[in-house]
Parts: sequence; C-alpha cells; structure tokens
Amino acid sequence: MDISQEQWWQGAQEDENAVILDVRTEGEWNEGIIPGAMHIDIYKGQGFIYQVDELDKSKNYYIYCRSGGRSGQACNIMQQMGFGNTYNLVGGIMDWEGPVVAPE
Repeated sequence: MDISQEQWWQGAQEDENAVILDVRTEGEWNEGIIPGAMHIDIYKGQGFIYQVDELDKSKNYYIYCRSGGRSGQACNIMQQMGFGNTYNLVGGIMDWEGPVVAPE
C-alpha cells in the first residue's frame, strides 16, 4: 500500500507493531538511513525471501528504498508471503523530508 511520507512516518512512530524496513543495497544503506530501520537488500533475490520469511508476520512493515519502486515490489512480495500490513513510502528516501542518520 503506497502512502505519503506524513502518513508513513506517523504510522511508523505511533504504531506499537511497526518495523521500518530498508530494502536498498548495502552501499545505499551506508549513505544514511531513516532512524530505526532494519536492512534487507531486495537485490539479494532468494536471500531476500529467506530473510523476510524469518520476520514476524503479525508486525506492520513500513518499507522504503531510494525512490519507492523496490519498496513497492517488497510490499507485493511480502503480501504474497502472508504479511498482512506493508506500507510503501511514496518517493522513497530521495523525497524524504524527515530525519536521516548514519547506520550503526
């Protein structure tokens, strides 16, 4: 489900079941992340599927990438895998006006 950054950030902050998921490459991840994000690179193919399969399907996933395309794909894949709530950040981190921090 595509949602605006205001809805996305508000949801990610207020939802007790929220998980922020960054699906960009390692290099992109190292350029800066939205605070609290976990990282699973969608370009890892089957590796992405394996890692996502280990996640808690009862959580709500707020997903982003660089521009919104890969995170949209991730939402679709995760829904097919049985995840009930996946939210795509429209415009990705390129259009993001919220906080960005260095990954730990």
